[in-house]
Amino acid sequence: MMCSIALLGRRLFRRFSCFSGISRFVCSRNYCRNGVNEGFDDIERILKEVWKNPETDSIYEKLELENGHDGHSLRNFSAKRSYFAAVRSDADRVLEILKQDGPGYDTKAALDDLRIRVSGVLVREVLLGILKEINYVNKNRCAKVAYKFFTWSGEQENYRHTASSYHLIMEVFAESDEFKAMWRLVDEMIEKGFPTTARTFNILICTCGEAGLARKVTERFIKSKTFSYRPFKHSFNAILHSLLVVKQYRLIEWVYQQMLIDGHSPDILTYNILMCVKYRLGKLDQFHRLLDEMGRSGFSPDFHTFNILLHVLGKGDKPLAALSLLNHMKEVGCDPSVLHFTTLMDGLSRAGNLDGCKYFFDEMIKHGCRPDVVCYTVMITGYIEGGKLNKARELFDDMIIKGQMPNVFTYNSIMRGLCMEGKFKEACLMLNEMESRGCNPNFLVYNTLVSNLRNAGKLYQAHEVIRHMVEKGQYVHLVSKFKGYKRC
Repeated sequence: MMCSIALLGRRLFRRFSCFSGISRFVCSRNYCRNGVNEGFDDIERILKEVWKNPETDSIYEKLELENGHDGHSLRNFSAKRSYFAAVRSDADRVLEILKQDGPGYDTKAALDDLRIRVSGVLVREVLLGILKEINYVNKNRCAKVAYKFFTWSGEQENYRHTASSYHLIMEVFAESDEFKAMWRLVDEMIEKGFPTTARTFNILICTCGEAGLARKVTERFIKSKTFSYRPFKHSFNAILHSLLVVKQYRLIEWVYQQMLIDGHSPDILTYNILMCVKYRLGKLDQFHRLLDEMGRSGFSPDFHTFNILLHVLGKGDKPLAALSLLNHMKEVGCDPSVLHFTTLMDGLSRAGNLDGCKYFFDEMIKHGCRPDVVCYTVMITGYIEGGKLNKARELFDDMIIKGQMPNVFTYNSIMRGLCMEGKFKEACLMLNEMESRGCNPNFLVYNTLVSNLRNAGKLYQAHEVIRHMVEKGQYVHLVSKFKGYKRC
């Protein structure tokens, strides 16, 4: 397999000579590197952003605003703004009542007394408000009050739940680990004539995959006659795409075989997903065969295909082949973006080639690509891993000067580097600095500080960090992760 990676650079031009045309996608970038994942999470995350199901909550809102809630048009901007303000005010009143739900309190009667007009926008605002409040401690209560509101709103005159409303209540149940309730909602949707969509499957698989029910969910959707798989070419692509979200790689292979048996041909999205999977599973020969097959089938590499290949070349420490690929991208009209450079640099840094990272970082800037917070974080993390704290700090200062504010992952890398150098006081001060910049530390940051302080025998300082976290009311349900900590 390692030989296969080594040959990839030489194979690229031979393979790409048969490709013509490039498809472009606009996608969001998120970055999470914690030293545990294999670096391919970024590629998968990009693929996950390819689809935006047209059946979204905003569609209902748009229709409602265009038609007007009482038959009059609300196309006027000020009228729309006034309408949304009124709905949010009503949603706040509903949420206040739901907070009082409990023995002896008639929640439904209190909601009736509000005498508010129920609409898709109102239901969305209320359920989103509940979603934001869910945590480990209150999840059961949140699920209960959300469904109580969902039932009540569905009984009101001149209102009927939409598929989007069902998806939102399903998300509440998903966050609350209410698996059976989610299945009941799917059955109810089907009974009422709503099609189950790629979004329905995505919500279910993200939750049920962790509970070991992924195969069951997948088989049900493959056999379903009510599965509306837009905007995908066919239902199998919708399923493959969603399975990527929960990293069900073996199941993806099985679904692909079922897809071929059913007579469906793969498209560019299918190939991209499969290449991610084969690389993840270490099946590099199959990875190469897929790349050949894609070319023979007449598909040109798109934005994401190039990104996947740059990751493979970076991780395999093949900077010359990567440079050739970047030049080829320009020749075929796909100018490398900051995302492509970042993906390559991330792979090279994981391979320990910091000189290669710096070269492509400089080349990126020369070509007019401005490094973003993700790109800076990749470089900083690479320097920290390589024991070059000073260079990491120089980049950290540079990114702030250039107007790129560090995120929690940037701070986590710098803090870890400071701890590795024994500069624990500076690392702890960095916690205050990030908070002052409006960047709230996540559990990873707290854990980095606590574990390094403990390993250095600085138990009192570690205890203070945990106490600080608890006092801010953050991640209280995860306190038990810190062994030996006793809350006063």
